[in-house]
Amino acid sequence: MDDFCMITQEDLDDIKESISTQDLPTAVNTIKEFLEKQDLVELNVAVTGESGSGKSTFVNAFRGLGDEEEGSAKTSPIETTMEPEAYLHPKYKNVKVWDLPGIGTPNFKADAYLKLVEFECYDFFIIIASDRFREYHIQLAKEITRMGKKFYFVRSKIDSNITAEKRKKSFNEKNMLDIIREDCENGLRKADIEDPVVFLISNFELGKYDFDLLQERMEQEFPQHKRRVLMLALPNITLEINEKKKKALEENIGKVALLSALVATVPVPGLSVAVDVAIVKKEIETYYSTFGLDDPSLQQLCEISGKTIEEFKSLMKSPMRGGINPASILSLAGAASLDVAENTVEYVLSLIPILGSLVAGGMSYITVSTMLKRALNDIAEDAKNVLMASV
Repeated sequence: MDDFCMITQEDLDDIKESISTQDLPTAVNTIKEFLEKQDLVELNVAVTGESGSGKSTFVNAFRGLGDEEEGSAKTSPIETTMEPEAYLHPKYKNVKVWDLPGIGTPNFKADAYLKLVEFECYDFFIIIASDRFREYHIQLAKEITRMGKKFYFVRSKIDSNITAEKRKKSFNEKNMLDIIREDCENGLRKADIEDPVVFLISNFELGKYDFDLLQERMEQEFPQHKRRVLMLALPNITLEINEKKKKALEENIGKVALLSALVATVPVPGLSVAVDVAIVKKEIETYYSTFGLDDPSLQQLCEISGKTIEEFKSLMKSPMRGGINPASILSLAGAASLDVAENTVEYVLSLIPILGSLVAGGMSYITVSTMLKRALNDIAEDAKNVLMASV
């Protein structure tokens, strides 16, 4: 497992030393700040292509935004991007999607272009074409490869092609998509691109066609810490992404439960329960936001689907759907006596050298991990039901 997902012994020692001398509110804040620092890994996505190919619309769709929403990239049939412009993800400020200047001028030089846009800043490139991939796309792909970075060919505006072809009596969507993909890939082979893969995308219906294939390919090729950031940042638009998000969030449960176990070994009355509630609350808020079940995300979904927030919320079964508060959090443990159990038993046990600390820490680890697993399962199921109802 990547070091990003691991808490070192040095981390644990530092935190334990800090909180052992702090009052209760300060100690809780120390734990919160540590958890937040674990998610500061940056992801920089570069989107490039010819003018009018749908670059800016893809930048918006990738972040789960429409073209006219606050924070969206400007879109136009003519080139509006004169220099690289970063657009923050609305929920993950460590994720930036860059709208790069258009390519395709007669004197285009890939090496000069990459130097101009500061090539080294980006984790990978999305190369977009709205028709065939041309010489300047190929130049750029080869130069990106030479410089040791990843790129992905995206053929955009598939929805427009389908609309045009539907008029024909012989129309078959699968055959048409296969023909477009094969034509693009054959053209790239002729230009000496080895084993080309082209992903067919509609920026306005991102969940259709090849978007799942694109995210699978990126997931396979990214290091684990970048892969986790990518999966959490993707819009929750397919059942496969919904499941991948759940798995990415599951990987974090052991980490936060370990922090809970650490706190349980510190003999400060009330600290363990207060920290456990704070940890679980923060994680559950992340779950709702990641799956798009927070109110702003649901409102956006209402505008697209024509349904109401009440209709979507009626599909949710999680105990948290009525609000994330100490009472609803403690209900996850299956017993209202959790406060007493942790506040008295763990405090007494933590005063007993070595063995007491091990038992107290183990109780807290099991409690928090069980609560988070229950919450995540419920919320992921709610997200699945909402997603299915929205299409």
